[in-house]
Amino acid sequence: MGAHLCRAAKLAAPVLLAVVSLARPAFAANTAINGADTAWMIVATGLVLMMTIPGLALFYSGMVRKKNVLGTMAQSLAAVALVSILWVAFGYSLVFVGDGPVLGSLNRWFLAGMTMDSVNPAAKTIPEVLFMLYQMTFAIITVALVAGAVADRMRFSAYLLFSIGWFVFVYVPLAHWVWGGGFLQAAGVLDFAGGLVVHLSAGIGGLVAAMVVGRRRGYGVENLSPFDLSLAVMGTGLLWVGWFGFNGGSALAADSRAVMAITATHLAACAGALTWGAIEWSIQRKPSVLGMISGAVAGLGTITPASGFVAPWAGVLIGVIAGGVCFWACTWLKRRFKYDDALDVFGVHGIGGMTGILLTGVFATASIGEKSGLLEGNPHLLVTQAYGVAVTLAWSAVVTYILLKLVGLFVPIRVSMQQELEGLDISQHGEALQ
Repeated sequence: MGAHLCRAAKLAAPVLLAVVSLARPAFAANTAINGADTAWMIVATGLVLMMTIPGLALFYSGMVRKKNVLGTMAQSLAAVALVSILWVAFGYSLVFVGDGPVLGSLNRWFLAGMTMDSVNPAAKTIPEVLFMLYQMTFAIITVALVAGAVADRMRFSAYLLFSIGWFVFVYVPLAHWVWGGGFLQAAGVLDFAGGLVVHLSAGIGGLVAAMVVGRRRGYGVENLSPFDLSLAVMGTGLLWVGWFGFNGGSALAADSRAVMAITATHLAACAGALTWGAIEWSIQRKPSVLGMISGAVAGLGTITPASGFVAPWAGVLIGVIAGGVCFWACTWLKRRFKYDDALDVFGVHGIGGMTGILLTGVFATASIGEKSGLLEGNPHLLVTQAYGVAVTLAWSAVVTYILLKLVGLFVPIRVSMQQELEGLDISQHGEALQ
């Protein structure tokens, strides 16, 4: 009897071991991975992806003419698909793997060597694959933002080629310089969630693209008013909520700093919307819906680099400043230099991102972000922030110009006059709204 029991135990042992191994948590080998942080970052990743589709797609398409709505949405959708593949192939590795001053390494080419329980040194309490996905959503929306400056007139094939080049030669280097251990991070430049990497780079890139592609047919003569501002308002709401993941998620943990960043973000958006609306009210006697949503997005973009470094009261001040400065850029500055930035990518995101980076150097508080700004007796931080602005402006502007010229050697950048008149929906996609 005892011999039979021993044989049965030997036969059952492998089965029991298999059951135990299946029941064991997947991350048991890495006790540093935190369940709460992981759950929050999964939510934040979904929120930031929502900012591009449907958020930005609705926001942009609501401000173009009816004949270009689907074409505008297609650009946002294409950015999601293209950048996602490129990010997994080499973008993530070049940005966040390795700490070279200019670029990282290709050790994570197509996620080679990434396991269920591996972590990135920049985010030690969440799985590396989640950190990779979260950062992917930033790359996606940055590339998609640029398209707004050349809305209504850029050929879709040219947009695809330009987006690939812009991701590789503008976004990837900048993201590494600021977040991946590059020379700007080593210099002490602060950019919590993308004032340089996302907003200023896309803003100045959009301005250069608008000037190279040229103004829309009928600009300044014909009525180019938005097709359906209700779409833009819905897009603004999605962007606003998604920004909680954009800025709050940049804490990379479910902690108090994430909540402070979300609070400052919300207050800045409110202050930006009220300020822009108040300015229009004082000038035109009516606050426009377009103005209020533009002010909200200006506040959101401007607080982005500062959100994890400043107190909530500073978020209100930054939102007020954003509403005023971005209104000036989208009206007086745009009329003065006569460039056709169709959806005010430079005026809102470029100027807002630059303003937010500089204001980070003013309002940063050590009790929140462990860095002191001008108001706490550290003027050097403001100088460092200005250095980051100068580098980003120069790099994005020059590389964007070169890329557009190179793309123009292969395909026409702009649709023909007839195609522009009939609209991008029909000419580029063979579809149209009824």
